[in-house]
Amino acid sequence: MTYQDLEGKVALVTGGSFGIGRSTVLAYVNNKARVAIADINLEAAQALAEEVNAQGGEALAIQADVSKAADVEAMVTKTVEHFGRIDIAFNNAGIDLAHAPLAAAEESDFDAMMNVNVKGVWLCMKYEIQQMLQQGGGVIVNTASIGGVLAAPMMGIYGATKHAVIGLTKTAAVEYGRKGIRTNAVLPAVINTEMTAKVYEMDPSMEKKSVRAHPIGRIGEPEEIANGVMFLSSDASSFMLGHQMLLDGGFTAL
Repeated sequence: MTYQDLEGKVALVTGGSFGIGRSTVLAYVNNKARVAIADINLEAAQALAEEVNAQGGEALAIQADVSKAADVEAMVTKTVEHFGRIDIAFNNAGIDLAHAPLAAAEESDFDAMMNVNVKGVWLCMKYEIQQMLQQGGGVIVNTASIGGVLAAPMMGIYGATKHAVIGLTKTAAVEYGRKGIRTNAVLPAVINTEMTAKVYEMDPSMEKKSVRAHPIGRIGEPEEIANGVMFLSSDASSFMLGHQMLLDGGFTAL
């Protein structure tokens, strides 16, 4: 499905080079939006931007570590300098490190995941909202997870970060909804991405377990999450604010 109101809009995507981020960048381009692709991996961001530009789209690659305020502020500034504004921000960058019970988890893993998954989303919203207030509004979509509404055995820290993303999403929605900024979140279940592949490498038994956990009978594809992001980015979701869109193949229905 295409959304005509996205044509000409400027979308900023963090973690935009791989997985859900990449699929979402391509979905924005298919809807004729212009896209800033932000990623800690500049080479990958540039490769995707070149791919988009070669096909007649308009994309800009930006290197950014979302856990660093200076990087995030520069990311927003570069996007505005290039495109003139930011209509939509998809805060998607996130990491998932070694799985372990809470009492066996490492402090370094806790700090790393909190820095990227929570502080990173907050920093992105901080500077995106400042820009959107100046220009009269905008749309923000954050990537949370079903781990943000359920217990996450062996992934407790990751789950805690996604609970926090939902909290940040709701707060931004309430604080800035009347000022023309709509903030919502997507909550994927297990998706066929590079991150998931790494989990399967660490524990091959997880692949069959993942499929069984989804009543739909399979894990999700990045394009299916991108479809949800397009809906939340468009005027079709104009009355949705502070919403957590579950894209989970029935996982949370069990």
